[in-house]
Amino acid sequence: MRVIVAIGVLLMLSSPVSAALTEGDEVLPLSRELERQLEGESDELQAFYAARDARPAWQNGEQVAAFAAALHTLDRDGLDPQDYRPDRLLAQYRQLAADDEARARFELAASRSLLTALEHLQRGKVDPYAIDPAWEVPIRAPALDMASVSQAVDGQRFEQAFEQARPDYAPYERLRAGLARYRNIQRLGGWPTLPERDVALRPGDVHADVERLRERLAIIGELEVMAVDAAQDRPDPQRFDDALAAAVKRFQRRHLLEVDGIVGRETRAALNVPVARRIDQIRLNLERARWLLHGLPEVFVLVDIAGYRLSYFRPSGDIWRSRIVVGRPYRRTPSLRSEITHLTVNPSWTIPPTILRQDVLPKVREDLGYLWRERIQVLSPSGEPLDPWSIDWASPGNVILRQAPGPNNALGRVVIRFPNDHLVYLHDTPAQGLFARQQRAFSSGCIRVEQAETFAQRLLDDTGTERNLAALIASGDTRNVSLARHVPVVLHYWTVHPSEDGALAFRPDIYDRDDALLEALDRPLTP
Repeated sequence: MRVIVAIGVLLMLSSPVSAALTEGDEVLPLSRELERQLEGESDELQAFYAARDARPAWQNGEQVAAFAAALHTLDRDGLDPQDYRPDRLLAQYRQLAADDEARARFELAASRSLLTALEHLQRGKVDPYAIDPAWEVPIRAPALDMASVSQAVDGQRFEQAFEQARPDYAPYERLRAGLARYRNIQRLGGWPTLPERDVALRPGDVHADVERLRERLAIIGELEVMAVDAAQDRPDPQRFDDALAAAVKRFQRRHLLEVDGIVGRETRAALNVPVARRIDQIRLNLERARWLLHGLPEVFVLVDIAGYRLSYFRPSGDIWRSRIVVGRPYRRTPSLRSEITHLTVNPSWTIPPTILRQDVLPKVREDLGYLWRERIQVLSPSGEPLDPWSIDWASPGNVILRQAPGPNNALGRVVIRFPNDHLVYLHDTPAQGLFARQQRAFSSGCIRVEQAETFAQRLLDDTGTERNLAALIASGDTRNVSLARHVPVVLHYWTVHPSEDGALAFRPDIYDRDDALLEALDRPLTP
């Protein structure tokens, strides 16, 4: 940065227009030229110069050099500084002609770079709709305070302007810190890879690979491994001891692997992901954070799809968390933003056409008794009951299958509903055993919630809806219960989760979304 600033100072002293750019009697004609060239420009650019009364912003080489240096720091947010052309700005300033028209063109070019950088910090570089047609999460970034941005430019406090644009939430800062940490690991040479073996590494083993495993976990901050080494006067580094097994379990838990302390095929593969790939994952999730982390209310429900977790931020300040089951890779749970409006207690389940065709009909064709065991009623399109024996199940036509309420209903005892175009919702489930799995993409798109009844009762209590869920369930009646106050809900997809202690948890990209986003994020901006 010092080098760039020094170059800028030399430019200021040597440029034929540097004096004109700083002399008061030259500002007025340049301002008039700026006003002329601003016609037809973007609303943001016009708002910036309106906040300055059309005063030029880039009046000397030192200021341009400081701005270029600040643009180079945007790699800390996972953005590519070259998208904002800092080096070209310096070169253009050096070659700048003395006439007002050329100076105004440079003014607008520099300000466009600034506003583009601020927009990307605030809303993301990539348009989520361009890579996910099913995207349903409006980006609610507030308008920039152009007067404050203008003051930051005048004072060469560019980081202050960047900070105004960044999402003001702790997870974003934790991801930035994680990006810096993993880039430092890369600068130091990365981490060792474990050779492919047919046999898993297990606690108690003595093997040369154990030493590489110990080093690998120490590099990413499994401090307990290093501390135990010191406390026990450096035990045999090739022995897979209890402390190392505990570190492996922590790694497995963070990466949603089976937590057994054994380095088998999946754990070895996760350990061997190159640090460059982990850096890319952090960058992608910084971009996702820029899409989402704006205007979040204090009370809301966050569904972390790739992390299989629901977090309910309650009015008390407490956070209620639960494990969830999400859609299979070919029946993806969508990203969306809505409001929980009501609950359905003792729901029936009208089997959706896709599930009917792909899942249920094959079972019915094999054994018609499946309908009775699952308490599924056959209905006509108008809702009239039909005799299952009268149906040609090889070609059943437009029949409707509806499962009766009860403990074995696929939706369980309660459904939490919110309007959306994908017809998904949160619900209970009789298949409680799936919550014991680390990776839980088993549904047809809706979200199954562990302890759904507890969650639903908290929603009732926190919204002032005076109903007792247990009593409603015990009645056996199907009924909708409207919440006295709606609760915002966000379904979002993260493949890196920054925990409160700063550790990063990397999740499998179950919907194969990372590569498309990385390609779009790394695509250079058109001039």
